[in-house]
Amino acid sequence: MNNFNKTILSWSIIVLVIILAVFLVVSTNQKLNTATTTNTMSFSGEGKVSAKPDVAVIDLSILTQGPTSKAAQDENSGKSQKVTDFLKGQKIDDKDVKTVSYNIYPQYYYPKNGSPEITGYQVNEMLEVKVRDLNIVGAVLDGVVSAGANQVNSFSFQIDNPDKLKAQARTQAIADAKAKANELRGQLGIDLGKIVNFSEGVTGYPMPLYEKSSAIGLGGGSVVPSVPTGENEVTVDVTITYQIK
Repeated sequence: MNNFNKTILSWSIIVLVIILAVFLVVSTNQKLNTATTTNTMSFSGEGKVSAKPDVAVIDLSILTQGPTSKAAQDENSGKSQKVTDFLKGQKIDDKDVKTVSYNIYPQYYYPKNGSPEITGYQVNEMLEVKVRDLNIVGAVLDGVVSAGANQVNSFSFQIDNPDKLKAQARTQAIADAKAKANELRGQLGIDLGKIVNFSEGVTGYPMPLYEKSSAIGLGGGSVVPSVPTGENEVTVDVTITYQIK
């Protein structure tokens, strides 16, 4: 056998060895991965945390009309200023009062025979107000209307930092799942290894009371409404999957 043929044979053997080595590694990894995913056991846990709301969120509208866009906006600005002055008088911080929308609409007259005609303009400013002193919610609902808001669209009681409740409920749920795992491990006589999967779901995310209140305080002089706060509850369900050794 000449040197050329010997060289080809040597390279062929080397390539074959490499192919076999790669196949062995892939096959081993596949078996390990299959074992990890098939030889498993899952345990579920639940955590619940309840707390009283600490903030009320009020959505209100200031609606004005005028013969011109400027006239409607000027009137709206005056009413808006009275509303914000009232809220400051209730010790509500500027950061808790924000404009969420501001729209200007032309008003049309539609003659029987002819093209539509603009007769004036309407301005609709919507404000979101956070009230942190829940003892004054009723007075605020009535007072904003007396100060110039045309209607209170809605209000809701909320937890200002709901993620804190969620974290507490998650901790309880994980502890519940692990307790079940430890109990069943002894009963079934199995040895659990590392955690290979984790999932969670959240229900009852805090917002227990949501009221439509467009009639509150309209016309002024109304009785201050009573608004019970109730409680918020958040529930977290988790599933922990262990590898069985």
